Amino acid sequence: MAKPRYSRFQPARKTTSSSSMILTSLLIFTFLVLILLALGFLSIPTASNHHVSKPNDLTHIAHNTLHTAEDDDGNGEHWIEVVSWEPRAFIYHNFLTKAECEYLINIAKPNMHKSSVVDSTTGKSKDSRVRTSSGTFLARGRDKVVRNIEKRIADFTFIPVEQGEGLQVLHYEVGQKYEPHYDYFLDEFNTQNGGQRIATVLMYLSDVEEGGETVFPAAKGNISSVPWWNELSECGKKGLSIKPKRGDALLFWSMKPDATLDPSSLHGGCPVIKGDKWSCTKWMRINEYKIN
Repeated sequence: MAKPRYSRFQPARKTTSSSSMILTSLLIFTFLVLILLALGFLSIPTASNHHVSKPNDLTHIAHNTLHTAEDDDGNGEHWIEVVSWEPRAFIYHNFLTKAECEYLINIAKPNMHKSSVVDSTTGKSKDSRVRTSSGTFLARGRDKVVRNIEKRIADFTFIPVEQGEGLQVLHYEVGQKYEPHYDYFLDEFNTQNGGQRIATVLMYLSDVEEGGETVFPAAKGNISSVPWWNELSECGKKGLSIKPKRGDALLFWSMKPDATLDPSSLHGGCPVIKGDKWSCTKWMRINEYKIN
């Protein structure tokens, strides 16, 4: 009995059949996409729809929003604004409520004294013309309001509460200032507890009529392109500056992502020209900061 013969070309029928099915599916999919485009359910993204900012381009700084959320307490919308990448700086708008700002000011007032700076040799505080404000420290976790604020800071920065120093409330009257300085330390004494300072959250407890900006003289970018340039004082125009607004919190990093110190984090408080300025600072360390 003769054996049946099988053509070597028979498998090609299956391949052709599979290819036809794939081609048919693609045609159907393309047809559906065209219908959805025609009906307006889909749109093709173009370069004109989205502004792509270059590194250090501050022209569109007000549009670099990371997150928005409606606020239920009547204190305004919560949103985070990218201010700079060198240094890394961000503003959390309406971080504190009006009531929280007033509370911090009221509990600090009875204990205010002339501000000082840290002696890099002894680690103790000393008077200096570099800093002419008055201030006081609030112990970490001292009451429910402070604990809530510190928890919010930890959520914002992703740095545990235990790595933060106590809050420092500061008051600047007309003419008072803080010359440009670094928040990180260049000595071993001040890093024994908690290690190096990695980041700072500066919360504005009041508006300032004129002056009082936080200025970064070493920031990279076209600093004159910020939307509020014409509202700045002469001091504020010496670098990238942020105008104080009650409830806002400024986060900036003293260290780069590679854990090296960031010299572009040099910053200062411009003299208050009109009105007065209340602020609250939280410094955060690399490791746990132990409190007595």
